[in-house]
Amino acid sequence: MITAPTIEYFALAPLLIIFGAAIVGVLVEAFAPRYLRRAIHVPLTLLSLVGAFALVILQTIRGVPTTPAAMGSVAVDGPTLFIWGTILVLSFVSILLINDEEQFVPSAASVPGSAEEERAITEGAAHTEVYPLALFAIGGMLLFPASNDLLIMFVALEVMSLPLYLLCGLARRRRLLSQEASVKYFLLGAFSSAFFLYGTALLYGYAGTVDLAGISRALATAGGTETLLLVGTAMLGVGLLFKIGAAPFQAWKPDVYQGAPTPITALMASGTLVAAFGAVLRVFWVALGNDSWNWQPIMWGVAALTMVVGSILAITQTDIKRMLAYSSIAHAGFLLVGVMAVGEKGQNALALSGLLFYLVTYGITTVGAFAVVTLVRDPGGEAWHLSRWAGLGKRSPKLAGLFAFFLLAFAGIPLTSGFFGKYAVFRSAVAVGQGWLTGLVVLAVVASAAAAFFYVRVIVLMFFSDPSADGPTVVAPSWATSTVVGFSAFATVALGVFPQPVLDLAEKATKTLFVQ
Repeated sequence: MITAPTIEYFALAPLLIIFGAAIVGVLVEAFAPRYLRRAIHVPLTLLSLVGAFALVILQTIRGVPTTPAAMGSVAVDGPTLFIWGTILVLSFVSILLINDEEQFVPSAASVPGSAEEERAITEGAAHTEVYPLALFAIGGMLLFPASNDLLIMFVALEVMSLPLYLLCGLARRRRLLSQEASVKYFLLGAFSSAFFLYGTALLYGYAGTVDLAGISRALATAGGTETLLLVGTAMLGVGLLFKIGAAPFQAWKPDVYQGAPTPITALMASGTLVAAFGAVLRVFWVALGNDSWNWQPIMWGVAALTMVVGSILAITQTDIKRMLAYSSIAHAGFLLVGVMAVGEKGQNALALSGLLFYLVTYGITTVGAFAVVTLVRDPGGEAWHLSRWAGLGKRSPKLAGLFAFFLLAFAGIPLTSGFFGKYAVFRSAVAVGQGWLTGLVVLAVVASAAAAFFYVRVIVLMFFSDPSADGPTVVAPSWATSTVVGFSAFATVALGVFPQPVLDLAEKATKTLFVQ
């Protein structure tokens, strides 16, 4: 007979594997010889991700838990398992990109351009602590959307964020820019965490509990006009909206995406976004669903502003990674449209399944796009300026074609995964039947059309411009990078032509909505 503690440990097993592997990685850094560390870290990291993913699948087959685990603080329900599977797949392909040693500085403590840094390069030194740091960040990503009370969610937020602050400062080239990105991300992230914690304290003062279901019950009995509730919701929202890069809290995103090592950018742009939206859904649907009339108007404005800012400012960018950062901001606005579709229970399920599908499609396409960026290089590193991509279609038509395909998926062109992702979210919002939400969908469609301009601009630049004599080179991809690009391209095509299997999985995950 399987006891309740056994069921609970099994539900938490993916989390335990990832955090356990991260701790083992720290011990490897402390005690293993330097020449053995990388040989241990890479298989340990990849196997832990595969093992956690296998347990997620096994948990789904055995049956989704109906009660929270870990004394009610972690809810491993259908949406959580779907989000966990998505994060683990995105993390696996991102780790394959991280496996490229050329992306990371050999000695982060050395002054950029100093003799110490040159000596570290000559000696072939490597920052192998990248792997345990990444595992801790991934563990935080898993715990963040599964948190069933605000204190655990805050702990998960910090566990996810602190390693990323460090990883953003480890770029091998453009060292000062990388260190600047790390400091900016840390300072602004600390402010957002403070907002989140203060909002948690105010909601505790209102409801007498930090449990999400307890806050929901307090709203149902005490009403929703108290000052503590309104101010606490606003501050909690600031902390969460910062992590997804929604306007006006998006200022960190272009700078951090530009300065961080590109594999870390890929991990943040995919896994972190999925985890953050999972947390947003759990807070605003489980804890604050009975107060939607207060937060929906503000969220409407945030979503509209996010779509407009991301779509318009992306047009002015000349750095390829900054352009993709503003693209991510615009997509965050599109996803917020689905967050507000909180009508009847059936419409909740429709909106949630659409959001889950969108997160899968966007995350996979994002990793593929950043993998392509790592292959186009100037003598000083990656070819970051858009002008350097001119004529790439003539120099390397296959690579340029793949990048163009990813950009078209971002734009939501039919027969790409991006089209069905946007359609699923916009359809759920229209199904609510409220004019103000339908108006937001119309604005989202217009913003999507505007965003298509800067995607097409890059495609035209690659295929209809003459390459310069000193143009960038396309390096031969490693097996890991080839695997990432190939997987991303295949998944983008498959989800654009045959989206139904993944849509069915998303719908199955939403049958019970969130455990409370």
